[in-house]
Amino acid sequence: MSKSALLVIDLQNEYLPTGKLPLAGIEQAAENAGKVIAKARQEGTQVIHVQHIANAESPIFVPNSNGIEFQDTVKPQTDENVVIKNQINAFLNTNLKEILDTNEVTELVVIGSMSHMCVDAAVRAASDFGYKVKVIHDVCTTLDLEFNGVKVPASHVHATLMAAFEFAYAQVISTEDYIG
Repeated sequence: MSKSALLVIDLQNEYLPTGKLPLAGIEQAAENAGKVIAKARQEGTQVIHVQHIANAESPIFVPNSNGIEFQDTVKPQTDENVVIKNQINAFLNTNLKEILDTNEVTELVVIGSMSHMCVDAAVRAASDFGYKVKVIHDVCTTLDLEFNGVKVPASHVHATLMAAFEFAYAQVISTEDYIG
């Protein structure tokens, strides 16, 4: 029997419209996150929160700033683990894998931000470590990007990542699939 954990990645104030790095659709993603977290708690699924804190010289996620605080809809409960990371990958130089292994987790459900950065890194690493991974696509979000003069809308960035996950790394589901 598989043992599941919910990994909530970087749903912090920095990504809100009032933050320094607002994401497309963050309000809806945060609302969905609240539903997903409530369902996980109701079922006794372990909820693990990841908090990005950069170094003091960084323009975003500055230590001791409002930007690093968790969004109101997803604040951790006192009995839930908070993994603090300073890199993109939640597994890199953190105790995340130790927490998962200690709790005999075999399946990881991933939500959070940004789809093309921290979610991507965690999903691929989790898959590489052998965890069965699910990504709840409408609880992840990102922003518009540009490369070599080509502007890529956030919706396309997000869809590309979800398609890549579904191709080889994870099962991609909706909030409704998870809570229904």
